[in-house]
Amino acid sequence: MSAAANSTIKPDGWLVLDKPRGLGSTQAVGAVKRVLREAGYAKTKVGHGGTLDPLAEGVLPIALGEATKLAGRMLDASKVYEFTIQFGEETDTLDTEGEVVERSDRRPPMLAVAAVLEHFTGEIEQLPPTYSALKIDGRRAYDRARAGEEVEMTPRRVTIHELSLFRDAGEAPKAADLTSTFATTTGRPDPYDPGAPLELADSVTLVAHVSKGTYIRSLARDIARALGTVGHVTYLRRSKAGPFTENQAISLDSLNEIGKGAPLHQSLLPLEAGLDDIPALSLDPDSAQAVRQGRVISGMPHKDGLYFAKLEDIPVALLEIVGGTAKVVRGFNTSDVAE
Repeated sequence: MSAAANSTIKPDGWLVLDKPRGLGSTQAVGAVKRVLREAGYAKTKVGHGGTLDPLAEGVLPIALGEATKLAGRMLDASKVYEFTIQFGEETDTLDTEGEVVERSDRRPPMLAVAAVLEHFTGEIEQLPPTYSALKIDGRRAYDRARAGEEVEMTPRRVTIHELSLFRDAGEAPKAADLTSTFATTTGRPDPYDPGAPLELADSVTLVAHVSKGTYIRSLARDIARALGTVGHVTYLRRSKAGPFTENQAISLDSLNEIGKGAPLHQSLLPLEAGLDDIPALSLDPDSAQAVRQGRVISGMPHKDGLYFAKLEDIPVALLEIVGGTAKVVRGFNTSDVAE
């Protein structure tokens, strides 16, 4: 479809970007806006579904149009990260960008690494990094830290749903098949042989499924300290954000091709892709009209809860049903995108 034909279309849905290292989340949103302009689409609201640090890579959901009304739900969603801890040095930023603030010659045995992970699984208390986007008295913590101010961070409760050693350090980390590197790598000594030499780890790659608000850099710091050493993150990839996985993600090059005429619909996921945990509810035309006018619908024979209401294939609203009465939580005003 030509840029002129696109000019009347405001796309609604999700572009899942495989964000490269070095690109900020706000820059990624700017890149999507630029590409939509280059492709000739009508001015479209764009937002992201959860910040990903510039030094991190991986899944960054970008909401377009009416999907921006759901971006807040992504902030509450759990995430899956793959990350490498380099033992021996801790930096002030807890990653490769900062200055070294502490060193240790101790390298933990792999068996000790595997054993300590259960102590960081479940609900834990975590001290966020000094270099983080959290606001303290109205200013970002990292701005205060960079200005040389003393920054007092407050511990917070987070949940680590799953934390495992990556199976084979010779492969790209995956969220599946999370057995111990020590136990499965060919040629390793038998971990149950009391005479076998201990394998010491210079670094280790882990996979973590975490709740909102979890800082992987803090998790890495605390794991290293629990092992009697120090460490920092040298590799960080988000492989899943809420319902979105890396298999759905497109590269920055693929994104730029849209601006040159590649069809948007091949990469754009529907608005409801961000609602895979919410049951769908089909409305008839009269009920859909009532919902669009913000009216309450009574006599709904459904269980209490949140529903994604549709008129055939057209999104209408998020509805909350309580005692057979449905109220609008969030209405949608979508346009057809036919390419």
